Amino acid sequence: MSILKVARMGHPVLRAKARAMDRSDIRSAPVQKLIDDMMETMAEYHGVGLAAPQVHQGLRLFVASLNASDDEEETDEPIVVINPEIAVVGNEVVEDWEGCLSIPEIRGRVPRARQITVRALNRQGERIELDAHDFPARVIQHETDHLDGILFFDRMRTLESLTFLDEYSRYWAKD
Repeated sequence: MSILKVARMGHPVLRAKARAMDRSDIRSAPVQKLIDDMMETMAEYHGVGLAAPQVHQGLRLFVASLNASDDEEETDEPIVVINPEIAVVGNEVVEDWEGCLSIPEIRGRVPRARQITVRALNRQGERIELDAHDFPARVIQHETDHLDGILFFDRMRTLESLTFLDEYSRYWAKD
């Protein structure tokens, strides 16, 4: 496995819509290696999610540690989500802090649906359906946005909360 280079804000790959993956491609050695490398990269940079466009691959694929919280180390094996389709459950929207490995050292408050259902394929190409709420729902929505060329800035109602990580830790982390 290898640590992959993470694209930073400004790179065109982060603004392009990723292409859907065929089931026949998912179990290929190159895609399985990409998934393993993405998991290792996410762990190396202490992320809770990483989308393929963030590592310069225009594929509708992300990995995520849904049992972690935004200030905890991951605790379980990350999940693999391919070709996700999100359905919002209810109409409750919650605004909370987000960061991104492609926008290092920056945080901002982003409104997201509190509860979702996601239908996708796993790393074996099998259909999965996940119900998620609160932090896991936020992670899934954030990573799915990457597959559509959307960064968390684009979802913010206002840029007033945009802050560097050290300022967030000093002034905002108790929110």
